[in-house]
Amino acid sequence: MPEKFAQKKSLGQHFLNSNYAPKKMCDAAYLTPEDIVLEIGPGTGILTQEILARGAQVIAIEADQRAIASLQETFPEEIATRQLVIHHHDARTLNPADFGVLDHQYKVVANIPYYISGSLFRSFLDTTCQPTDLVFLVQKEVAHRIARDPKESLLSVSVKVFGTPRYVCTVKRGHFQPPPKVDSAIAAVSDITRNSFAEISREQLFTLLHLGFGQKRKQLLGNLAKNYDRDALSGIFVDLAIPLDVRAEDLPVKTWFKILNRL
Repeated sequence: MPEKFAQKKSLGQHFLNSNYAPKKMCDAAYLTPEDIVLEIGPGTGILTQEILARGAQVIAIEADQRAIASLQETFPEEIATRQLVIHHHDARTLNPADFGVLDHQYKVVANIPYYISGSLFRSFLDTTCQPTDLVFLVQKEVAHRIARDPKESLLSVSVKVFGTPRYVCTVKRGHFQPPPKVDSAIAAVSDITRNSFAEISREQLFTLLHLGFGQKRKQLLGNLAKNYDRDALSGIFVDLAIPLDVRAEDLPVKTWFKILNRL
């Protein structure tokens, strides 16, 4: 078992204390010995150990120098053969291409800090260097919002325009040390692509989404009318059979593309 050290709250650290979640995460990523895996925040290395056991190469991004020292003690052979490569870097400023991976030629498997979940989804999905598969251990509420909630959110739509999310399983707080205040869940995104933006502008779509979800309690028509002509919008809604009183959370992803095309 990899060496443990004290949690650093400023980094949002909650270390896994069993191989239950790592096995589920590696299964969800369909790992093979041919894979290159980018792992964010390996910490004590329990997930790293499982990825390495599957034969994959690991590129680990770690902000805590204590964790790096621990990993170097635990995996000297894997580091010597370069099956494990460790970079000291803050994931909040992460650009995947900076670490030697190529577009659609790597996977992401990581137990990430709750407070940077949204930014890490963006870092790996809204980029010119996308993975083929992404598996994150996140707060249960976040995984539910992305993959299971019948109501959409800015986060869920922002993920779905790039790939297909799924809720893999719940991971109870007892699987961590120290245990977080809430349960976690494994969220996976597959079929990752930029094809949705072959004929429309990514910038225009996200401008539309931010506007539409700007005031969630208000009707979508009213939110969008702040930037677009209300009568023109009403005509588009009627043509696309969208109720005039619909809210952003009730609109499926494909309909956002249809609205933007008409605008």
